Amino acid sequence: MREVAVPPLAPAVTAGSLADIPYENAEQAPTEAVLSRKSADGTWRDVSAREFAAEVRALAKGLIAHGLRPGDRLAIMARTTYEWTLLDFAAWSAGLVTVPVYPTSSAFQTRWILQDSGAVAVAVETGQQAAALGPERDRIPDLRHVWTFTDLPAVAAAGDGLDDAEVDERRAARTPDSPATLIYTSGTTGRPKGCVLTHGNFFAEVDNAVELLHPVFKSLTREPASTLLFLPLSHVFGRMVAIGCLRARVRLGHAPSIQTEDLLADLAAFRPTFLLAIPYVLEKVFNTGRATAEKLGRAASFDRAASIARRYAEAVEAAEHGTGPGPSAGLKAARALYDPLVYRRIRAALGGRVRYAICGGSPLGRRLAAFYAGAGITIYEGYGLTETTAAATVTPPLKPRLGTVGWPLPGTAVRIADDGEVLLSGGQVFGGYWDGQSGEVRPAHDGWFGTGDVGALDADGYLSITGRKKDILITTGGKNVAPAPLEDWLRAHPLVGQCMVVGDNRPYVAALLTLEPDGIAHWRQMKKKQDVPSADLVRDPELLETLQRAVDEANRLVSRAESIRRFAVLPTDFTEQAGHLTPSLKLKRAAIERAFAREIEGLYGPADQAT
Repeated sequence: MREVAVPPLAPAVTAGSLADIPYENAEQAPTEAVLSRKSADGTWRDVSAREFAAEVRALAKGLIAHGLRPGDRLAIMARTTYEWTLLDFAAWSAGLVTVPVYPTSSAFQTRWILQDSGAVAVAVETGQQAAALGPERDRIPDLRHVWTFTDLPAVAAAGDGLDDAEVDERRAARTPDSPATLIYTSGTTGRPKGCVLTHGNFFAEVDNAVELLHPVFKSLTREPASTLLFLPLSHVFGRMVAIGCLRARVRLGHAPSIQTEDLLADLAAFRPTFLLAIPYVLEKVFNTGRATAEKLGRAASFDRAASIARRYAEAVEAAEHGTGPGPSAGLKAARALYDPLVYRRIRAALGGRVRYAICGGSPLGRRLAAFYAGAGITIYEGYGLTETTAAATVTPPLKPRLGTVGWPLPGTAVRIADDGEVLLSGGQVFGGYWDGQSGEVRPAHDGWFGTGDVGALDADGYLSITGRKKDILITTGGKNVAPAPLEDWLRAHPLVGQCMVVGDNRPYVAALLTLEPDGIAHWRQMKKKQDVPSADLVRDPELLETLQRAVDEANRLVSRAESIRRFAVLPTDFTEQAGHLTPSLKLKRAAIERAFAREIEGLYGPADQAT
């Protein structure tokens, strides 16, 4: 199959904007809890639709009082917090465009985003982040305001004298075609590009996702749907779900820390019914469960339980697709036996009430998806990009196909180009990139957006992603990493011949380095190590220390999540003759990965804990 399309489940929104959501909720269900906010003592306090709308309006009036005009850009640099979502909706109510900035971004990345977007204001979570912007202010001429989250009450208070009509007029002027946000995503040059997503893009995405995944968002039991969001709101995936929750009136909480101990404590206290997750988190929960079992001398029992869960899920999948009879009586009994011993503990680690998880960012893998499905947590795996407002495909309810990223989201079409590239079309697909020089949108496609990913559609229209046309890496944490800036920086070092950054579908970024013959000959002479064999030289502590400093310098170009955590020095160079380089001396990545597979695996061995 070369093309597949799924009709929309939700009608297209033809008027209004995302700014209307809090006010519509307040009118339709004023006392319903739409958010929960963590108090200083660790307890969670519900926020009603009426309360949230009032906070949004007050802050919107404050932004207007500070001189922000319709269309102005407001940047937000913070972890996943209540204030992030409050600012998002307040900015939209004031007619602004929000610009997310990762709190882990380097000074260079932050300055570039603020400069290119023309942001007139930025709200940061901490005073330390505000102080870090100080030396950059003279290079960001449009930036007039830097607020910390502790300043927000004062910002809101500045608007106390404004009439509510000021906000209502600005809201009324927004349409589905109005830009809602500029989200900067890594390009092949390493300089982020601003994706312009409209209010209509988000409506097309969230309305169809909510209708498709109705078991997740529209609880039919006595237990209302809720989720604890811990993924970055700077990323379109987390942002889309936050908006979807407000749109569907699903109780939403925010967890700023993804550290295992903090996150597990928040999950236990909040007890969500579904999660938005990346493979890293699900892998961590599984591995922690396995390690705990091993400490108790029950590793064999855990492994058997895992095997039974996978077999059960695969049997259920076969029955749903009409290719098998379903789980046997013996398999059902075995699963029931292990439920209180293993599966319930896994669910307890996620809060105890989780029944669904929406997973994206990078491939989860068939084995882990089948384990969770067999353990009682249905995984909806999706595929998308910033340019597609998150998911373009998703696992359809009752029709999972493990190992794929599902069908097109309703209202979306998928086409496979002649060269295997995945092309996408739909209401959630953006129009183009922001041109910081002109302040206009540069069209990026003519109806079909080329993702740069290579994939295939099976006979039933399920999409599998098989590779990438370009060299962008995606870690298991879902971070997009452009290797070129790091490679170019290191290649310029006198001791480095070639550099190849690795980390695709890995927990962190690493690198392979080769030595530059002339540079290393000089270094040997200066260090009086001419007689050291090459095989020993690559492990020389003094040389490794020098190269580590070079890596540290390169890492200053990027955020923590994109930085090189480990590297290996190879005793041989990459050559055209060996098939490592093209005639123009470009890296043949796949060939190098095959040739040095052992060395790459060594960078991710069980003994290391790169931090």
